[in-house]
Amino acid sequence: MSVLRLRASLLSRGASGLGRALRPESCSSPGPEKGVSWTWGRRYSVNAPEQDRRRDAGQVELLEVLEARVRQLQTEYVSEVTVNRVEVAPVRTGNQKDLQALGLVEDRAKGDAGSAAQPVGKAPSRWVEKLSQEKSDLHKRQQDLEVRLKNQTFCESMIKKREKAILARKAKVKFIKQIPNTEKEKATKERPTPRHSLSQKSLIKAEEILTQNKTNFDDLASLVPDMSKHSRKQVFILACLECLLSLDRLTEANQLFFYYFNRKRAREKLLTLPMYNCLLKAWAKQGFLHQISTLFYMMNESKLTPDLVSYASALECMGRVNADLVIIKSCLSQMAQQGLSPESLFQEMVLPKQERMMVLRAVQKAQPGFSPSPACSPKNTISPLLKDFYSKEKPVSYPKVPLPLPELQERFQQQLQLESAMTITIDSVEKKPLTSQNHLARDLLKDLKSKWEEALMKTFKETKVHMSKQKQRASLYPYLCLLKNKEYVDLMMQALFNLPPHGDSLIHLVMDLGMKVYNKNLIQMKMKPFVLDELKRKYMNYLHLLAKDTQLDDCLPREHWEALESEATICSDFFIQEKVWPDVVLVQLGTQLVEILVQSIHMPTNLFSSQAEKKLIPVLYHVYSFLSVKQIGFIKPHPSFSQLVADAACTTLTFDSSVMPMLCPPMPWTSPHFGAYILHPTKLMRCLDGTVQHQQLLESCPKQHLHAVLDALNQLGNCAWKVNKPVLDLIISIFNSKGSKKLDVPPPLSEAPVPPSYQLSKDASSSERARLRREIAQCHKTAREMYSLRTDALYKLSIAHHLRDQIFWFPHNMDFRGRTYPCPPHFNHLGSDMTRAILLFAEGKPLGPNGLDWLKIHLINLTGLKKRESLQARLAYANEILEDILDSADNPLTGRKWWMDVDEPWQALACCMEIARAVRSPDPEAYISHFPVHQDGSCNGLQHYAALGRDVIGATSVNLMPCKVPQDVYSVVAQMVEKLRKKDAAAGRSIAQVLEGFISRKLVKQTVMTVVYGVTHYGGRLQIEKRLKELDTFPKESVWEASFYISQLVFSSLSEMFSGTREIQDWLTKSAHFISKSGSTVQWVTPLGLPIIQPYHKSQKVIIPGSLQSLCLMRYSDVSQKPNTLKQKNAFPPNFIHSLDSTHMMLTALHCHKQGLTFVSVHDCFWTHACNVDCMNKICREQFVNLHSQPILKELSKYLLQKYCSGFLSRNSLSSNEKLMLKTLSHVPERGDFDLQNVKKSTYFFS
Repeated sequence: MSVLRLRASLLSRGASGLGRALRPESCSSPGPEKGVSWTWGRRYSVNAPEQDRRRDAGQVELLEVLEARVRQLQTEYVSEVTVNRVEVAPVRTGNQKDLQALGLVEDRAKGDAGSAAQPVGKAPSRWVEKLSQEKSDLHKRQQDLEVRLKNQTFCESMIKKREKAILARKAKVKFIKQIPNTEKEKATKERPTPRHSLSQKSLIKAEEILTQNKTNFDDLASLVPDMSKHSRKQVFILACLECLLSLDRLTEANQLFFYYFNRKRAREKLLTLPMYNCLLKAWAKQGFLHQISTLFYMMNESKLTPDLVSYASALECMGRVNADLVIIKSCLSQMAQQGLSPESLFQEMVLPKQERMMVLRAVQKAQPGFSPSPACSPKNTISPLLKDFYSKEKPVSYPKVPLPLPELQERFQQQLQLESAMTITIDSVEKKPLTSQNHLARDLLKDLKSKWEEALMKTFKETKVHMSKQKQRASLYPYLCLLKNKEYVDLMMQALFNLPPHGDSLIHLVMDLGMKVYNKNLIQMKMKPFVLDELKRKYMNYLHLLAKDTQLDDCLPREHWEALESEATICSDFFIQEKVWPDVVLVQLGTQLVEILVQSIHMPTNLFSSQAEKKLIPVLYHVYSFLSVKQIGFIKPHPSFSQLVADAACTTLTFDSSVMPMLCPPMPWTSPHFGAYILHPTKLMRCLDGTVQHQQLLESCPKQHLHAVLDALNQLGNCAWKVNKPVLDLIISIFNSKGSKKLDVPPPLSEAPVPPSYQLSKDASSSERARLRREIAQCHKTAREMYSLRTDALYKLSIAHHLRDQIFWFPHNMDFRGRTYPCPPHFNHLGSDMTRAILLFAEGKPLGPNGLDWLKIHLINLTGLKKRESLQARLAYANEILEDILDSADNPLTGRKWWMDVDEPWQALACCMEIARAVRSPDPEAYISHFPVHQDGSCNGLQHYAALGRDVIGATSVNLMPCKVPQDVYSVVAQMVEKLRKKDAAAGRSIAQVLEGFISRKLVKQTVMTVVYGVTHYGGRLQIEKRLKELDTFPKESVWEASFYISQLVFSSLSEMFSGTREIQDWLTKSAHFISKSGSTVQWVTPLGLPIIQPYHKSQKVIIPGSLQSLCLMRYSDVSQKPNTLKQKNAFPPNFIHSLDSTHMMLTALHCHKQGLTFVSVHDCFWTHACNVDCMNKICREQFVNLHSQPILKELSKYLLQKYCSGFLSRNSLSSNEKLMLKTLSHVPERGDFDLQNVKKSTYFFS
């Protein structure tokens, strides 16, 4: 029985017969409270009948047995999310006396405090005897360990006495032997004496004693060796060293290192080369050559080999102190013995400028003629797709931001202030009439906030004092010193008020708090004067390229920043030194803060009572909830707290500054480390926490290979936006009027369904009880979903309202396939219909001769009414209903409301308003429009497959071939499915007969759309099942069989239509299967040079202990684990196609930028001004043809063969698997006869 199941058993028994569960003496309401004695039991009366006495005696015995079993289980390792300490406390004193009066238990004061209570007149059971014996044995083992600890302490004290004499006899590393006496004296005088610094003999002697005791004194709980625990501890020690060094506490870092070095077992198992290197770099900056000598000696004692970082640190120190020539030559000689050259220090490492100068100074002293090879002049791109784009043969003029230089500089200062504050508080758009109850709740909440902040500050300080006593060992103490105490308290208070009423998972909460501390610390590091001043200077100069009133316009943002970088004294190499904290640190730090939060804050039981004395209850509770079959720890606020916050009706919202759009143009991406926000750290490639292979791949990639991708991201991020205020005001009015399901505006929680009554008659059947449970669960689920949707809409609308009079920017980054995304998560153009409708380009352009027509066509596209009609027919239809369009613009809520009955109502309304303003202007062609017009790809994934395979039939179906009207692949597939269904129905198949009249375009659309992205037969069946359930007239009992039948027909129809597509998919899948089976993950490079790796590995469960509970981190991207073959092979086809559609988008973005067009995208949906749609369409088609004119599949095959088969190609004999892999990777599917040039003439390729 696991601890969790036992706990559940205890709770269920307590509910049925043991009375009040887990209630403190001083509190009538349940809840954990530190320092309070807990009771498991009930109050007893001396007049209880004999039957009750026997029952109570049995329950007491059961409790004692269960208590012992719990303690037994706690000594074992539990590989799941468990409560770290599950205890059933002894019975309360008052109840103890009652039980003694009944004769049910003996007086424990007379006997052993830990013995089990025995009923009078009854012999103890075998269970109790057995568990008592186990307890006694455990107690003896603990005493034995304590004795051994005393022996170890005595040994350490004896060793310390010999410390000075041993240090004097230490041998020195070869190249440090030559240090002059003056240097030695200076180093000895100035360096802090390590607390533990033992000789080799002393360490061996200590190890012998410890081995005799057979105890690991560093961690008594770890009696059995566990390599995963050691590696986790190594990560934690290294993180603590780096944290101490970032706090300029070099002495403490040295003491921590020596603490582990002086224990031979810890030295061998825990200390790693990166730990030595981080200390070497720190001492090198201080110029302590003697400390460098000591660390090299210790490295040698630990049988570790120095690497380039070690030698670079030593040479840097020698350069700083102007060391003797003999010492430097000895160092370089030792490097040569390891096969390392001075050149490698400059070519294979990225050194900040000052460190590079010191290393070069030392090397040139020993080798006067030495000069590092100049870095190869970076070519902008090696891709043939962009030779013309980067060509400087003709003068180039790039577009600018529609703001003057002084305003941009002022906006930079505002953004800098916003990011340095790390949070921003804005007004909420949710308005409610305030009552006296609201005012009273606000006053109470204000008083409670003040008390909670004091309580948190007190507990936090006490925690720091307690941890400071353990500074000698690796602990969280350094991480609690990174920020001011007030800043930690503010973060905890922010986490408290961000909790939803139903709570949040503990793992999410602790990771979020840990990341907040990390981000704030990193921002403070970037705000150091020497870094921030240089950053300001460069950005102010950078704005000369973007401002509309300056002359500079002949280079790209990345190129201009790199030119400024070359002139700077401090380059953005500083940002390369950013250290990402490991998960173990983030989790433990977040857990510590959550524990402080849970323990410290309390509130009165009755807030509005006038009683002088009010009992206090905890505000937060640690509870468990099931997610599928997994039990998850939750932190849940007390309902009284949630109600108080709701009653206070706070009119403000607080956000991290990183979730807000920027008030100035983003920093240009120049490397995988630098770009987007000014201070806030942003990843170039977003990925799951703990995934490192993407960043490593980008860092190892030559810089010039990334230039095209970085330039495309910069172009997307430099697009300026503003808010469509009339549409925003309409949405807010409906939002505050209980929302609208039809218009997709979420209603408030007051509209949530009320759970049915919990009362049932005594004779209710089990089916009725089950039905009631389902209804109640459904009501709670609906309420949670409504809360989530309402909150999401509130965030988006409040941010939009806050920016209603501003111009703003969305910095961009990408996922591992190259697909781009705006960094602000709430409010951006990738959002819903409602969000897109309130966004406009900040720059306006005249409509020109065709702009108004494109606005009208765009409106009809948004309605979804004429999808299979030509553009001319759509334009004609828009002119026919012009009266409805104008009525919708003038009277959106009181008129005919034509706009409400379309696919995208809010975007349609915004377009109606723009058309109305344009047609009513004196000259529509001169009307300045800020409205974005979309051009959407026609099943874009299938378009790429058809182009790869030159499939004529497939190309025609997805509009790669010119046609008079657009081809609708979804309707074609629906027709093919219906044809097959009729054939089966005529043959007498019952399910085919049931489906008569139900086959439609909508039924098959999602499956057809996602087949190209790797949806399986099972997934396709689920999609169709969902559509069938939406049909009220379809018989529910036939849903499963019908969905299975239709999914088969859809897949067979697609295979018939897109035979070339299926061959390519199969080849990609088989290739990935063989690659992953060989133990490798699938990698490839996009036509633009972006390296891609699939991060799918076997899952690894990491248990991190904590006092609230042990937390389980599931890692699916750990490179130390084997590849997940199933995910690798199923994901390769869709991921490869996604990398191609992102390449096409980036090519279009770059060429639009060169032509002076405003361009943004939502993956395969391209946006620009109405006047530029024709030009964008031309560029879009040209770049698609250019992309697929490359031998993409042949280049992929060549890359895969070179990467995965070169290792065994030279062998004479190959295994059968190797032969099959070689054959598969080299066999590229044959192509058809489709002429790609037809795409340039296809009107409906993107439309």
